[in-house]
Amino acid sequence: MLDPGQGGTIDVAINRTDPIGTRVSGLLALENLNFATFSSDELFSLPYAHTVSRAGQELRPPMRDAGWDRSGITCSPGLIPARFAGGHVMAAGREVRGRGLVGRLASSAALEFRRRIPKADLDERDPDYIRDQLPFLWMLSSLYLRAEVRGMENIPEDGPVLMVGNHSGGNMIVDTFAFTLAFETHFGVERPFYQLAHNLVLLLGQLMPWVPNLRKFGTVAAGHENAERALKSGAAVLVYPGGDYETHRPSWESAQVDFGGRKGFIRLALNNDVPLVPIVSIGGQETALFLSRGETLARILRLDKMFRLKVLPISIAIPWGLNVGDMLTHIPLPAKITIEVLPPINLREEFGSSPDIDAVYDEVIARMQTALTQLQAERRLPLVG
Repeated sequence: MLDPGQGGTIDVAINRTDPIGTRVSGLLALENLNFATFSSDELFSLPYAHTVSRAGQELRPPMRDAGWDRSGITCSPGLIPARFAGGHVMAAGREVRGRGLVGRLASSAALEFRRRIPKADLDERDPDYIRDQLPFLWMLSSLYLRAEVRGMENIPEDGPVLMVGNHSGGNMIVDTFAFTLAFETHFGVERPFYQLAHNLVLLLGQLMPWVPNLRKFGTVAAGHENAERALKSGAAVLVYPGGDYETHRPSWESAQVDFGGRKGFIRLALNNDVPLVPIVSIGGQETALFLSRGETLARILRLDKMFRLKVLPISIAIPWGLNVGDMLTHIPLPAKITIEVLPPINLREEFGSSPDIDAVYDEVIARMQTALTQLQAERRLPLVG
């Protein structure tokens, strides 16, 4: 990796078929390169303008003074093939389609939006801030949500541990608030504890004054790099593999564990040789009436390309009534939240020195589903619990 200011140039070839004399311009999006001056998921946008002087001309806007190293992609100095305007951009293996003025404006807006997402910093976790917020969390969890958290003794008393949970409640993740209260009161605020969340949740947390400062609670952007850093520091880490796909599932699927086939958490536990602790919760999908994930709508609007959003959920929630996207979250209904921590799993002890990822995934999901089904059987009425 080159250091900032060390020099060096990355050329990007923009292959075009425009008639000679055409004035072309646009914004080339480079994503998921590891620059010395940016985080690994930072976007680098490169404006360009040129007049085509010969057929099949390759435009090469330089990117200067930036180091780079992308795992899994050949990144020796040379060309990253790309096409833009009337076609698509391909940079570091990621495609960003642009169709006319509207498409370019949307892509530019998405780039700027994602630039504003706060960078992950484990040092931002603030035990004093968490301690000050515990009374609020207690009122929310104990009085409003009547939360019950069982099995905290199943979490190892110290050292790194990867906790994996089912995700509920849309963008108002009340089950996470309830579990955070239980963890901080059981182990104390000084024990390092980080929660991984979608970038959008972190950004919205900055924009909404009624939401506690999630970064000071230890919430960082979801990704293997951040999880690895936290585990290597000796922290407890909470991940939700189902992400936005699971947390926006219809309310009538409340008692289903649905990670959407995402198995990265297993490799994360194996690579760091840490115990895996499953956690199940129920009640979050009763805090609003969740109707649809809106996957088709998200694809039509290209939200997956621009914001890494696979869903555009539709729900009925307070105070909005019909709530599309849940972008500003919602006021949760006072549904009883029940959370159960299951016994830890040492993957190599149970599944051998080289575990089969698919077999481990099936077993973890089966154990979590059995426990969640039992929690559902205990409930008498929606909201009441």
